[in-house]
Amino acid sequence: MRWFFDDEASQGRSNSTTITTSDEALLPYHQSNHRSNTARMSDDEERVTMPFKFVTGFDARFPNQNQTKHCWQNYVDYHKCILAKGEDFKPCRQFYLAYKSLCPASWCQRWDDQRENGTFPTRLDQ
Repeated sequence: MRWFFDDEASQGRSNSTTITTSDEALLPYHQSNHRSNTARMSDDEERVTMPFKFVTGFDARFPNQNQTKHCWQNYVDYHKCILAKGEDFKPCRQFYLAYKSLCPASWCQRWDDQRENGTFPTRLDQ
């Protein structure tokens, strides 16, 4: 949204500052020219589609704000799953998406290096 100040107010000719917006900014979202993520349903109705972003849901095993253990468990579960069932097994993707959304990339890189070196603290083949 672009904001414009009145000329008089910006030059100090007025005691009060008036802020006005462009006409498009005053329109409701569905009437504005922003149409990149919309799909036409009917003449009267319009549905806005947003890109999908995975968010890990609530897990009763990890009720606290600190989600470190939740991150670790999903990382381990994913690698156990792909070792047992193969990378094409669709349910493994849930663990993958969960650990990718919860874990910092530096942790995952360190754990990947540990797995390659054989120093990973958990056995993934069981």
